[in-house]
Amino acid sequence: MMSILGLAIFTAVQLLHYEDQIVSAHMRGTTAGQMAEMGISVAANPVVERKDYALLEQQFPGGVGFRATIKSEGARFNINAILRDRGDGAPPDKTLLRKIFFEWGLEEEVAQEIVDALVDWIDPDDFEELNGAERLDYEALGYLNRPYNRPFYSLGEMRLVRGMEQLERVYPNWRDWFTVWSGGGLDVNEAEPELLARAAEVSIVDAEAVRDRVLGPDMERGTEDDMPFNSSAEVLDLLNVPDLQRMVVESRLTANDPTTRLESTGWSGDVKRRITLIVRNRTGRPSILERKEEQVP
Repeated sequence: MMSILGLAIFTAVQLLHYEDQIVSAHMRGTTAGQMAEMGISVAANPVVERKDYALLEQQFPGGVGFRATIKSEGARFNINAILRDRGDGAPPDKTLLRKIFFEWGLEEEVAQEIVDALVDWIDPDDFEELNGAERLDYEALGYLNRPYNRPFYSLGEMRLVRGMEQLERVYPNWRDWFTVWSGGGLDVNEAEPELLARAAEVSIVDAEAVRDRVLGPDMERGTEDDMPFNSSAEVLDLLNVPDLQRMVVESRLTANDPTTRLESTGWSGDVKRRITLIVRNRTGRPSILERKEEQVP
């Protein structure tokens, strides 16, 4: 009887401890979410600039706080702008995507198949690209409602395209390169050199020189000594891009995209929550394009 009673007491104590951990984790998660909300509110204020680090990163007693960032969504490739038929005789820019996927580690034939399938997904017709995938191909795979034959509404939809699982295996962070919310071209003032080099078809050294010119002497973005370009043409002039190459790459680029990505990570102890807000015309009459909440490992 004493052994049974001891086992019962031990089990009850373990259950109470387990429930206490669950309640504590839930409370920390709620607090972390509240901190993330606070950070988004600060970053969304049009008078706050990306250099206002004291406002964008704050810590409070009890091991809680937030870190917010303000970035341009134009620093990413707009996948819909790349894939669409622009109507002026210019076809989808499959070459750009094919080169990116190949450099990420896909074989050239596989990269071409995925790019053609992406084009088939957003075009409104049932005519299949050379290596693409239309309705009958997806039905053979057991999917009855694909492709959607419209532009992507989110990057998550890209994962539904045939072959994208292969791309994700070789380059899991592919989402960091793309968006569906920017104005179209890659922003020459905001893009990282690796993306700019591929878009303009120049060396990484030349792309870094563009980045350094934009950042100014202090090499920090969003400060008073920044020297942004007024147009993508200025960048191509600076790099002495030949006319034939310019005809290909100029439509891939833009300057001063009005779409902004606000990210805020809040924490409470070791629990973190992140809120991402995509806003157009943040400092004018803003409109929210997307809001996402997620747990952070």
